[in-house]
Amino acid sequence: MRRQLDGISRLADEDVEVVSALASEIWHAHYPGIISVAQIEYMLAQRYSVRVIRAELAQADVWWYKEVQQQCMIAYMALQLEPGSASMKIDKLYVHPARQRSGSGRRLIRHAVDAARAEGCGELVLAVNRNNASAIAAYSNYGFSTREAVVKDIGGGFVMDDYIMVKAL
Repeated sequence: MRRQLDGISRLADEDVEVVSALASEIWHAHYPGIISVAQIEYMLAQRYSVRVIRAELAQADVWWYKEVQQQCMIAYMALQLEPGSASMKIDKLYVHPARQRSGSGRRLIRHAVDAARAEGCGELVLAVNRNNASAIAAYSNYGFSTREAVVKDIGGGFVMDDYIMVKAL
């Protein structure tokens, strides 16, 4: 494995397998009790396969970032422009459980704010599972508020039962 530089930087093609494995580790540690293991597996395949991540890296309106500490990837985030609006969506933002409450989430949010402003966006938007109390509390601490509750069919017999949270810039 190549040596990683500490800090936040763009995800590169050679990072894709690492972020896919990190997503699996994080999701299997965090989501049981919030969603079923079957839904975890379904969503990982739908959102974090190497093929899906590489396809997103090739899109002009999607940006993936990683945070590296002590040469180890500890967190990742994906941003995308919301079509037809002045919003940037934090589509993914996850920190390894052993590194949570270490400032990584705050650094990634600040990075997202800077990226959104650079694109002329007036707000950040994200979706968070209604039963994910720790993430909701963290986002609230970072200045997000709940705009609405939504239930979205994602196929496979599964739904996402989320709050849409926003942060004005």
